[in-house]
Amino acid sequence: MKFGKYILSFLFLSVSVCMFGQAGQSVFSFLSLPYSARHNAHGGENVSLGLDGDISFALNNPALLSSMTHNSLSMSYAYYGSAMNFAGVAYGHNWGDNYGGVAVHYLDYGKFKYSDEYGALSGTTFSARDFLVDIIYARQLGPMFRVGAALKPVYSAYESYHSFALGADVGGYFMLPDSTLQIGLTLQNIGWQLKGFYSEESGQKLDMMPLNLQMGISYKLKHAPLRFSMTIHNMQRWNLNYGMQTVTPVKWYDMMFRHTVWAVDIIPKKDVFWLTLSYNHRRRMEMQLKEQRSLAGFALGVGLHIKSVRVGFALSQYTRSNFTYQATLALDINEYIK
Repeated sequence: MKFGKYILSFLFLSVSVCMFGQAGQSVFSFLSLPYSARHNAHGGENVSLGLDGDISFALNNPALLSSMTHNSLSMSYAYYGSAMNFAGVAYGHNWGDNYGGVAVHYLDYGKFKYSDEYGALSGTTFSARDFLVDIIYARQLGPMFRVGAALKPVYSAYESYHSFALGADVGGYFMLPDSTLQIGLTLQNIGWQLKGFYSEESGQKLDMMPLNLQMGISYKLKHAPLRFSMTIHNMQRWNLNYGMQTVTPVKWYDMMFRHTVWAVDIIPKKDVFWLTLSYNHRRRMEMQLKEQRSLAGFALGVGLHIKSVRVGFALSQYTRSNFTYQATLALDINEYIK
């Protein structure tokens, strides 16, 4: 598929330009939310797992599309508390060594009450919503390596303010023949707003999407049902403090650790279930409560695989006061069209 090769070449050539051009302010932070229960259970960051036929991982690294995601349908729902809900659906389809996928995601922040500058309520409400579409393409380059790219239109509507952006992801994936070692590399959210939320004297205020360069390594023990994963995120920038001044400066080793997410999977050979525990140090440091104990930074997930049906559930903490519950239902449609 020559067209796909041209698209991949163009996007990879654009990476160097975007790495220098996207060092400033960014929008659409919701793009960092996990797309499925299993992704959530891995701390929301994993770009190296391409063996399980879970199409949701391809939404984090497009190179993770594979022959196993052919005719795979995944539906996910997450509740973040305070009437904030996330929903998404993804589908994969292959043409030989060319793999494709499409996904639609929706985030609803709930209803908000209007008030004046003195805090007096008017009795009316408004809503805020985000929409994301993923159009994914990947190609097998030999038995151990794949490359992929995704086009990502994004639309947000907050009260009377609207914005549209066009972004892209590029990624690569490597796996040893015995499947013990998997390595993924991806650059997410290459792009800018085409329509801003508001205008300035010089015109519309157009910001960048939240660029995120990630590398992940997953290793499965040969004689035990255990797999360990480490993901390094936001490699393009060192300081993860959003430019805010902190009372106590973050030590260099603490900041380094904040760039990593660690996970362990229990996966029996027959693939009838999975159990995942992960730790995200950045989330732990940003979301922990000094006044009380908190599970911020930790995530736990469990899933079952019964014939053509996969179900998963994850528990994590993305806010200081609420837990996030995420459930995913995946179907292997090949079983229904034989």
